[in-house]
Amino acid sequence: MLIVPKEELENYINKPLEPSEWFKIDQERINHFANATLDHQFIHVDVEKAAQTPFGTTIAHGYLTLSLLPYFTAQGGIAPANIQMAINYGADKIRFLQPVAVNSEVRAHVKLLDVTEKVPGQLLFKTEVTVEIKGQEKPALVAQVLSLFFVS
Repeated sequence: MLIVPKEELENYINKPLEPSEWFKIDQERINHFANATLDHQFIHVDVEKAAQTPFGTTIAHGYLTLSLLPYFTAQGGIAPANIQMAINYGADKIRFLQPVAVNSEVRAHVKLLDVTEKVPGQLLFKTEVTVEIKGQEKPALVAQVLSLFFVS
C-alpha cells in the first residue's frame, strides 16, 4: 500500500497505482464462501452440473470476488499517512462484468478518484478498483468504493 501525506494526496488522483499480486480462487475458497453466505447455487459448488453450463466449470460468487477488495487494496491501494483506523463507507457503483472460473487468478488495479475531508481527521476516499482475470480481456468487476480513514 502506498502511504501518502495528506497534503500530497491530490497529486495521486486519477493516477494508476501498482497492481496487487495475483490471487488464485480455488474450489475450496468458493465452497467456504458458499457456506458462509448460504449461497449454494450449483454454478458455484456442483462441479458436474456446472460443467454442463456455458461456463464449463464452477465459478466464484461475484460477491466473493468483491469481498477480496480489502485484501487487494491493502497491497495495491493508497492511504493517508498517520492512519488510526479505516472503515468501509460504501460503494457508489459495482459492476460484475465477467465470471471468475474456478482456479483463475485475479488481481486488482486501484485508482484514487477523490479525497474529501468530512471533518478534521476524517478523510473519505473514493477509489476505482478493477479486478483483472489473468488471461482475460474483460475484467471480473469494476467498483467505485468509499473508505473512511481516521488520521491523527
